[in-house]
Amino acid sequence: MTHKYKGSSMKNLLILALALLAGCDMPNNHQSNELDSSLTLVNENNHWFKAAAQKVEKNRLIAETIKNHKGAAKNIILFVGDGMSLTTVTASRIFEGQQQGLLGEENNLSFDDFPFSGLAKTYAVDTQVPDSASTMTAIISGVKTNKGLVGIDESVVRGDCGNQVGNEVVSALDLAELAGLSTGIVTTTRVTHATPAATYAKSPDRDWEDPSEMPKQAIELGCVDIATQLIQYQANINTRYAGAKSDGIEVVMGGGRRHFLPEKSSADTENTLKGNRPDGRNLISEWKALYPKGLFLNNRADFDSADFDRAQKIFGLFNKSHMRFDADRKTKKIKEPSLSEMTDKAIQVLAKNPKGFFLMVEAGRIDHAHHAGNAYNALSDTVEFSNAVEVALNKTSTEDTLIIVTADHGHVFTMAGYPKRGNPILGKVISMGETKPKLALDNLPYTTLGYANGRGHRHLGLETNADECYDGPIFAGRANLIGKDTTQSGFFQESLIPLQSETHSGEDVAIYASGPGAHLISGSNEQTIVFHAINHAGGLLSRASKALKN
Repeated sequence: MTHKYKGSSMKNLLILALALLAGCDMPNNHQSNELDSSLTLVNENNHWFKAAAQKVEKNRLIAETIKNHKGAAKNIILFVGDGMSLTTVTASRIFEGQQQGLLGEENNLSFDDFPFSGLAKTYAVDTQVPDSASTMTAIISGVKTNKGLVGIDESVVRGDCGNQVGNEVVSALDLAELAGLSTGIVTTTRVTHATPAATYAKSPDRDWEDPSEMPKQAIELGCVDIATQLIQYQANINTRYAGAKSDGIEVVMGGGRRHFLPEKSSADTENTLKGNRPDGRNLISEWKALYPKGLFLNNRADFDSADFDRAQKIFGLFNKSHMRFDADRKTKKIKEPSLSEMTDKAIQVLAKNPKGFFLMVEAGRIDHAHHAGNAYNALSDTVEFSNAVEVALNKTSTEDTLIIVTADHGHVFTMAGYPKRGNPILGKVISMGETKPKLALDNLPYTTLGYANGRGHRHLGLETNADECYDGPIFAGRANLIGKDTTQSGFFQESLIPLQSETHSGEDVAIYASGPGAHLISGSNEQTIVFHAINHAGGLLSRASKALKN
């Protein structure tokens, strides 16, 4: 029931409403007999009004109970949606909602409900628009660096092996290992790719995944490829820090098998593919020798049969290169585990350590779908990323686990055109009150989603592998979309500027946080804040320093 206010102006009503929402006493000039003590606002019956009020109350209660002291987090999980711009988040939540029969806009991804969030600036030291090597180094170590550098500070020039020593940075995973926590890396890219590599490797060039990509001079100067650094991680960190007792990374799962096998190897039974390594080393065999009780997983069958309850070490390489797009995996029944399944098993293994764990989970193929100009796969992989976050929430407690969800950078991905509410997010723009697609000044329809640059439009029907676009010509600019189903998985959006592939963007990305220390994520920040929030919540530096002294 609503009440009328005799002699009250709109201004006075606004003051009253704001006071009530703020939980304040009303100003004296409003405390009169004209106001009913059972006052309600017409707003209170509004769905949007009530939903927001409930969210504020929920966040208020969380803020009162959250553990803020240093070292409050036993476990830390860092989720990185590679290339997951704010537009990608918005479009993905609508995409997921519409798949569930909703209009879409009202839907929430799992991390949309986190109580704390902020923004991160993504520029590299030397470029306005960054790459994943520089951004992940900033996220995981708290040190901004140059484009192309992994785990090394800005004083090093990309590709300069001679200047690397002494300029390596310490990552959160390094500190967790030194502190005695279990550690893990899960990704849908090659495990030697820039984002996962930044957690464990120190390399002046992100492309040095195996020796075949390294110049002869770099090898002669003693630089080590990224795959070898992963296998030798335990020895490297124990050598680097006096008193270190690292037992190595417990869980590594993703793609990139080719960087661990020699050129003449026949060990890749699933794909009968030679490895890339010209040095003749079989790093998979070396890992097995180092960890005889560990489990190496080569495919989905290995994953399904693995005894994760008893496993001490897991090394899974499920593809010769990157793992498949999530939609491609499902449609073609590819024998690879999903990101959420890998996350589930990683936590199962890591949670055995009473001291806690650190886990980094990357949805790397969001980025690759955007580079191809294929929104369908970018959104599909973001939804699966959200599923993985949901798994982590269900398998841990907000009492002792800090979960941070962020992106390393954005993409030149846009959502525009005044489509009506509930219009298919992958569809052509249909305005409110209309039933047919809106026409531009060239008398052609256009889609809600698009790219500022890239390879441009292609239509491959129901194809779910976005990488298929690279086999065809570049077609930037306007295309005649009349009669074309733009919601199909094989539709590639139009782009303005013709390039070999779509590029990253330089705008801020979001950070979402839940659990102990989550309150530290707020406002607009340098990307390095993520490391410092993790370090504070987990007390990693102090715990690592103490462990080295004992």
